[in-house]
Amino acid sequence: MAKKSIETLVGLFVLLGIAALVFVALKAANLASFTNGETYTLQARFDNIGGLKVRAPVRSAGVVVGRVTSIKLDPKTYQGVVSLQISSGVEFPKDSSAKILTSGLLGDQYIGIDPGADDKNFAAGDMIKQTQSAIVLENLIGQVLLSKAGDAGNENGDKK
Repeated sequence: MAKKSIETLVGLFVLLGIAALVFVALKAANLASFTNGETYTLQARFDNIGGLKVRAPVRSAGVVVGRVTSIKLDPKTYQGVVSLQISSGVEFPKDSSAKILTSGLLGDQYIGIDPGADDKNFAAGDMIKQTQSAIVLENLIGQVLLSKAGDAGNENGDKK
């Protein structure tokens, strides 16, 4: 009898461990939000989306207010068109801006929305006009190296 109760407790412990692993895996994949509340869609155009992915969070003041639902290339302007699903309880003025930001130095990318001061708010399907593309770390390092190489070349040229 005691052996059966110990086996049952061990089985329960294993099931709890599996449930915890599933929860952590969903959290890591940004799939843990099971809420299907009311939302509305906004769009934004970016010259470079960097490593932004579908299901990336949309944040304002650090608070998650929505998700990226799709990323497409506009064949006419060659810009990335990003569709955002925003919680209906959150409204942004029409002069708000959207930026692609990075969590930490090498973390995942997300959309940050800075609210504006306009009296009118975005409606479903509106386009966010003011956007700032992702800062690609490789491009930034390349620019710094090129400027340093140019400075070193000028110093050598001035000494002659």
